[in-house]
Amino acid sequence: MKKILLASKAILGAGIIILFLNSCKNEVKQEDPKEVAEDANEAKFDSIDSKEDDSEFLVDQAEINLAEIEIGKLAQQKSTNAEVKKFGKMLVDEHTKSASEVSALAKAKNFTLPSSLTEEGQEEYNKLNEKSGLDFDKKFADMMIDGHEKAIDKLQKAAKDAHDEDVKLWASNNIAGLTAHLEHAKLLKQNLDKK
Repeated sequence: MKKILLASKAILGAGIIILFLNSCKNEVKQEDPKEVAEDANEAKFDSIDSKEDDSEFLVDQAEINLAEIEIGKLAQQKSTNAEVKKFGKMLVDEHTKSASEVSALAKAKNFTLPSSLTEEGQEEYNKLNEKSGLDFDKKFADMMIDGHEKAIDKLQKAAKDAHDEDVKLWASNNIAGLTAHLEHAKLLKQNLDKK
């Protein structure tokens, strides 16, 4: 009887230790998709700086497209303003087209791109998603102005400095479209600020 009691205590103790060790296991944090893509490109083109720079540009463009598509969808869902909804739809349509162009270009150049929203993109999305009503619309317009200004700067730099002629051409061909988005966003902000 004493042996059975001792054996059951040992089994119970071992079970508790196993449970404790499992609960202490560190959860592996999922890597940011942009970092994964950049690391893959760096490994492929470590000795070719020009390819690495061009791949970074396309990774940035893919990140921008993914974020704009998700934020555009959110604007269509959450906004009560017809102009904001319309702008959101335009973002989804045009950045989806841009994303497929960037993807085809990256594939042709053997570059790896992120396939989902980055940590930073998700944070921006979450901040916007917390807003509602006019606050949502104004935050959306501000994000669109800021985001498009940064994106245009990157396009202008790549149009001038990219090493690959296809990358350079793609960048220069897309400046006008993003400039139109920026002007539209500024007009939207002006109208929202009157409310």
